[in-house]
Amino acid sequence: MNYEFHPEAEHDLYEAALRYEAEVRGLGRRFGDEVIRVVGLLREHPDMGARLDDDLRHFVLRRFPFSVVYAATPDLVYIVAVAHGSREPGYWQSRVQDSAAQAAAISKGSIS
Repeated sequence: MNYEFHPEAEHDLYEAALRYEAEVRGLGRRFGDEVIRVVGLLREHPDMGARLDDDLRHFVLRRFPFSVVYAATPDLVYIVAVAHGSREPGYWQSRVQDSAAQAAAISKGSIS
């Protein structure tokens, strides 16, 4: 199964990794590695995360106070957000409409 990050989710990831790296050398890389580990799990078991609604799920990272928010189709795990637990809940909602349309287009082969 393929995966793709919403551009703002990718920004979430890089921003958090840079912040962790500024705090402790190597911590940003460990954060990135943990996100990639979770994405790998979700690619193999897309129903693994807890449901947020009919289309979205989230999976809490093991070592960091973040969740990966995603939508899954038969061919794609689309990461909507890498969300810190203390941020306003649902701050990423504006991405969902755009993400659902893009994930559907990708799964139909309209976008590569």
